[in-house]
Amino acid sequence: MRRAAPLALVLTLALPAQVPAPAATPTGSAAAAQAGIERALAFFVQTQNHDGSWGSTSCETTMEMVFAVETHYAWSVAAHGLATMALLRAKPTPAVQQALDKAVQWLCDCRMTMRGSSWDNDAVWGWLYGAVAMTTIAQDDRYRSDRWRERVANRGREFVGWLQKNQEPTGGFGYYDDPPWTQRPKWGTSFATASVVPSLGMAQRLGWLGDGAVTERAAAYVRACRLPNGAYEYDLSPVPRVGGGEHINNVKGSLGRIQVGNWALRTAGDPQITDAVVRRGLEQFFEHHKFLAVARLRPVPHEAYYYNAGYFFYFGHYYAALAIELLPAAEREPFRIQLRQKLLETQRADGSYCDFLGSSYMVTSSTAFATLGLMAGS
Repeated sequence: MRRAAPLALVLTLALPAQVPAPAATPTGSAAAAQAGIERALAFFVQTQNHDGSWGSTSCETTMEMVFAVETHYAWSVAAHGLATMALLRAKPTPAVQQALDKAVQWLCDCRMTMRGSSWDNDAVWGWLYGAVAMTTIAQDDRYRSDRWRERVANRGREFVGWLQKNQEPTGGFGYYDDPPWTQRPKWGTSFATASVVPSLGMAQRLGWLGDGAVTERAAAYVRACRLPNGAYEYDLSPVPRVGGGEHINNVKGSLGRIQVGNWALRTAGDPQITDAVVRRGLEQFFEHHKFLAVARLRPVPHEAYYYNAGYFFYFGHYYAALAIELLPAAEREPFRIQLRQKLLETQRADGSYCDFLGSSYMVTSSTAFATLGLMAGS
């Protein structure tokens, strides 16, 4: 596969400098995490567009011109959902609350994402994190008032409804399709599916999803992707693919998928995902972390060792943070310290984060994932 280190270097130099937490504060401490959270929240408040959105909905790099125009909008909607969740989780200062209200309003009113072409169904990212965001917003007392309740519920039903229409036959959710092209896609991935399993369960409880089999099929898909070595297959195969060498389904190639898979199944009540399984997954994450770290900011997907891609970096850290909180309370802090260190050492001078290309929606999603990861243990 083509390697592109020179372009990665150019992109890195073009982005704001990274800055570690203040030297006077231990880098893995709760205080350092809080300082990082506040810098990121300030970034969101200061860079929010007048209409409540962030960044652009257009193609911003030649590296992504192969995708449908609609896809760039879908990625922006997904990133917006994540940023909204970070503001929702934050201490509600006047500035944060104002930004949050504008963000929720935009998410309720924005145009629904649509499939961009025969093969490119990246619209699913808008539906996935739209559903995750709306089910989270619906549980917040600030958005249960007469002003918000129906707007949130109606938009939540829309996101969930589009997911239901696009659940592939084996239960997963994916963002591409193969010929022959069909209205209902035929391909899913373990990590995209896992990201929404708990929210589908919440959608049922909120009355937004009448067919409980949708959630059950999604959980079964993720469960079927789990391998004996603790990794999760990238996508479900009739015969699991665990080849030799730098295979993507090796644990070192699954670092960004193990945590979301374990978290989703454990949250859905799967008895097989015990404390020991969650603990081992986190140990693997930090033991082999360098293989995820080396992929960050590489411009070609899956070009790093074990086919790791840059955009799994903050995704993986966020779900690792959620997995940590599943462990007994006495075991959490040592893992939290490691996670805080890994995240804070990559925060940039303006409070933002980025793990892939530098498109505005990647900056928004990276910053949201990282901030939510720091918030998980606070």
